[in-house]
Amino acid sequence: MYNRTQNENGSYNTRCLDCFITIAFSVETEKELDQREMRHICPEKALAGLLVREQSIASRSLAN
Repeated sequence: MYNRTQNENGSYNTRCLDCFITIAFSVETEKELDQREMRHICPEKALAGLLVREQSIASRSLAN
């Protein structure tokens, strides 16, 4: 999820609402914002995914 703002000069900024990293600033088009957001690898989401996977593996080990 991202927060987009428009600057006085018409350009855009976007920030990831999970890790609060600014993904892009002073971008001219919304298409370019879409591209930048798609390329963003959020460290918060990546860490959460790893923890879920680790818990799943641990749960399977205990069940056996």
